Amino acid sequence: MKLVRFGDAGSEKPGLVDDTGTLRDLSGHVTDIDGSVLDDASLARLRAIDPASLPAVDTNPRYGACVGNIGKFMCIGLNFTDHAEETGNPIPDHPILFMKANSAISGPNDDIVMPRGSVKTDWEVELGVVIGREAKYVSEADALDYVAGYCVCNDVSERTFQIELSGNWTKGKSCDTFGPTGPWLVTKDEIADIQALDMWCDVNGTRMQTGNTRTMIFTVAQIVSHLSQLFTLHPGDVISTGTPPGVGMGMKPPVYLKAGDEVSLWIEGLGQQTQMVRADG
Repeated sequence: MKLVRFGDAGSEKPGLVDDTGTLRDLSGHVTDIDGSVLDDASLARLRAIDPASLPAVDTNPRYGACVGNIGKFMCIGLNFTDHAEETGNPIPDHPILFMKANSAISGPNDDIVMPRGSVKTDWEVELGVVIGREAKYVSEADALDYVAGYCVCNDVSERTFQIELSGNWTKGKSCDTFGPTGPWLVTKDEIADIQALDMWCDVNGTRMQTGNTRTMIFTVAQIVSHLSQLFTLHPGDVISTGTPPGVGMGMKPPVYLKAGDEVSLWIEGLGQQTQMVRADG
């Protein structure tokens, strides 16, 4: 299934996209696409609904983040071998974890708003993992059983805030609108091999990033298992799992976003995002 949230920011409705690409309204069955409906039994109930019985949405609505009420927005840094190399960093021994503030979460096609003083706003196409049930001390072998599905994330980053201001990476990752998520949550049964998905990112129509999840240093299963040893993962938590090479910071000379730019991101089977960039105030 492709589960979505559509409508104005703050008042999104739950929906699904059927096999014909038609958006269907699920609000007669659930109040939101959030942690309360992401366990296997709840997803099975939604899967059993005949999409043709759901009202079609004939307008062209805004899509919100594909998961509502996200509990934790976690990000894994330097998780592609070729991205670690382009940034001049060693291959990490363990997953590098940082958090993105929930106030950064935005719809997949909402504008990216560069904060005041930003001169190094960057793009990062990433695979998002959505947790479906509580996970604590889970093994790598069982880890994917705790996943509800997957989505596209853009881990937008302000490199000055991230690297040059003292403190944690979170400073440069948490600006408002820096977490486009969606367009939809694709349930895990739709993806044959999560470690074999092509992905790309274009800026103004020029291909900047090209990658495949097979070059991830730590697999989705390894990441979920590792994090569950540290703290409980809850339904509706999202993990953004790292980016392939081609970020602006890694270019010689570096290239960063400016107002008026267009960013498009795509992951095989998970859909596409497109954002326009504008300055704040």
